[in-house]
Amino acid sequence: MSYLFSPDFKFRTWRRLWVALAEAERELGLEISDAQIAELKATLENINYEDAERREREVRHDVMSHIYAYGLQAPSAKGIIHLGATSAYVTDNTDIIQMSEGLAILERRLLNVIAKLRDFAWKWRATPTLAFTHFQPAQFTTVGKRATLWLHDLLLDFKELEFRRNSLALLGVKGATGTQASFLNLFEGDEAKVNRLEQLVAEKVGIPRTYPVSGQTYSRKVDAQVVATLSGFGQSASKFGYDMRLLQHLREIEEPFEAEQIGSSAMAYKRNPMRAERMDALSRHLIINALNPAFTAATQWFERTLDDSANRRIAIPEAFLAADALALIYDNIIGGIVVHEEVIAANVRRELPFMMTENLMMEGVRRGGDRQVLHERVRIHSQAAAGAMKSGSAQNDLFDRIAADELLGIDRDAIELLARPDDYTGLSRQQTERFLIEEIDPILERQRALIHDEVGEVRV
Repeated sequence: MSYLFSPDFKFRTWRRLWVALAEAERELGLEISDAQIAELKATLENINYEDAERREREVRHDVMSHIYAYGLQAPSAKGIIHLGATSAYVTDNTDIIQMSEGLAILERRLLNVIAKLRDFAWKWRATPTLAFTHFQPAQFTTVGKRATLWLHDLLLDFKELEFRRNSLALLGVKGATGTQASFLNLFEGDEAKVNRLEQLVAEKVGIPRTYPVSGQTYSRKVDAQVVATLSGFGQSASKFGYDMRLLQHLREIEEPFEAEQIGSSAMAYKRNPMRAERMDALSRHLIINALNPAFTAATQWFERTLDDSANRRIAIPEAFLAADALALIYDNIIGGIVVHEEVIAANVRRELPFMMTENLMMEGVRRGGDRQVLHERVRIHSQAAAGAMKSGSAQNDLFDRIAADELLGIDRDAIELLARPDDYTGLSRQQTERFLIEEIDPILERQRALIHDEVGEVRV
């Protein structure tokens, strides 16, 4: 991803676009020779940066500086480089190419995260764990079912990435204000040749579609839509990061922690969730960055203005680089995630009596009790048991309180028969299995060639 948004990739793509334009113009009858094309291709990869930079200091125009530098290397072709085009021909078409390839990279990254997370969800699909609302114990779910919540977010992101990449089109060859007047003049009023020129150029650079209308630039809403898509992934990554940090606090599930990793310079025992924290930090940057292209799209004047340029050169690459880093960290965490099953089970046992209160009331009614009376007795005992735990009791004694209450009429053996955590997870296992088999597996099978077993490395 770093190379994709590097100056080298950008300027090589400019040259590819100049070659494609020259080839297409020659094929449609303009006086451009095979020798000129060959000379352009001979130096396509070998960019004379010093000449371009020296020229830019003089003329303060990056595109004209690189046309000049290219002409020094291909002197026979210098007169036909950029023929009929305006600067946006290379800058905007390159931006689209970069975003298209960047989205493809992120699709591959997400597929690998999804594949690992799918295996994790399947392995733990039936393991009861506490579900929380307001970060307060609510009911039981399973470890795998919770993972499907992360997976579902990523599934939405992946589908959005695919849609956005497939929706992209090139600016094409539109001229100074989008009217193609310069190209119509080059081809002496032949509209069909102008249309064919645009199609040929698009085919040569590998994105066969072009936007049907534009000003000098393609609509900046395209940038806003793409970065909003990346922001959507940032939202998913942030939610996962926060969940991991909370789970690590509970000591239930931890991110990877190397044997010699240091958690704190002062507190040697610390195992800080630094990967998840980094995810949340980068996600925040990515989510906020989505405002940049949105404001840029909203403030353009007529056929174009230049106040978009400096902002876009920062906002778009940073969005892709942040999303790429998030995907790599996500992959690293899932690839080495640690589940402390005994801690999870202990937390389940501690809260199980509270989760069973409705079932205990129903059992008391079945034995002849009054539901309203039993509800009050269970409420009193539940509050007392919770109060004892808050006062330092290591055990939840609600079962003992229930068994000792003659109004409830439920003995300890009957309570133990009801105390199976698996009976309180609802359809968590079934939902997990159905979601993985019906929604996730078909995508993974379709994209099997893009999935690998390697775990992404995180460097401090």
